[in-house]
Amino acid sequence: MMTDNSEETSFGLKYRIKPNSKFRLSDIPPDCSDPFKGKGGKEKADRLVVKNLEQIGALQNVLYASRKAALLIVLQGIDAAGKDGTIKHVLSGVNPQGCYVRSFKVPTEEEKLHDVLWRVHRYTPERGVIGIFNRSHYEEVLVARVHKLKPKMVWQKHYEHFNTFEKMLSDNGTIILKFFLSVSQEEQLKRIEERLTRPDKKWKYSSSDLVEREYWDDYQKAYEDMINKCSTEYAPWFIIPSDKKWFRNCLISSILCDTLKNLDLKYPEPEKRLSP
Repeated sequence: MMTDNSEETSFGLKYRIKPNSKFRLSDIPPDCSDPFKGKGGKEKADRLVVKNLEQIGALQNVLYASRKAALLIVLQGIDAAGKDGTIKHVLSGVNPQGCYVRSFKVPTEEEKLHDVLWRVHRYTPERGVIGIFNRSHYEEVLVARVHKLKPKMVWQKHYEHFNTFEKMLSDNGTIILKFFLSVSQEEQLKRIEERLTRPDKKWKYSSSDLVEREYWDDYQKAYEDMINKCSTEYAPWFIIPSDKKWFRNCLISSILCDTLKNLDLKYPEPEKRLSP
């Protein structure tokens, strides 16, 4: 998949959760940085990121030209986990013509009148395009569950709904990668406090961030169930240790690079010229 350098092997597979597993978030600590631990690890990872971003940009051009597949990237994580930072850094080299981001916040009154997938399905990418969901339909088994916005018998059914929905997208040519950005409580608090000291981040601060921290254990359980019940062969969940932003960027960019390479897409043949 990658080059022959040992640090550039497809290490992303280690962070892919197998279907029907009994995964616990404690199995992969948020400060993990395998295989870039120890002295010089960050420098190696940074060099790999540069290579990955260059290749992702080139591979995106082929994806856009061929129109053979679509790529949907789902980003989930607790407040300050790094969803915005991932979009900014890992997708910095793609052509905006073939890529877009959709953020899903509290459902509007119109959206509440429809099924939970209505507002999401409208923004799935067409073939040739990379679509990024900043949060997603999974909020319905996270926030809705933790804050008891729906009865248990309702949100429990969504796991099956989501798997069926994603299977349909996959059958129609959409490659789905779901990334859960995992951070420790200590790192999250550090980032929230940093928002208050930096003018370029102060606007992102919300008192609700601190309120949500009171539900930390409830969210961890909800995340584990989400991952275990909805990591499939056609739409896998990847656990992304995100305490170290440089490792987060390296891991996600490597997975994206591998995925695009494995599509083995080719530029379409040019239209034959008519004889004069």
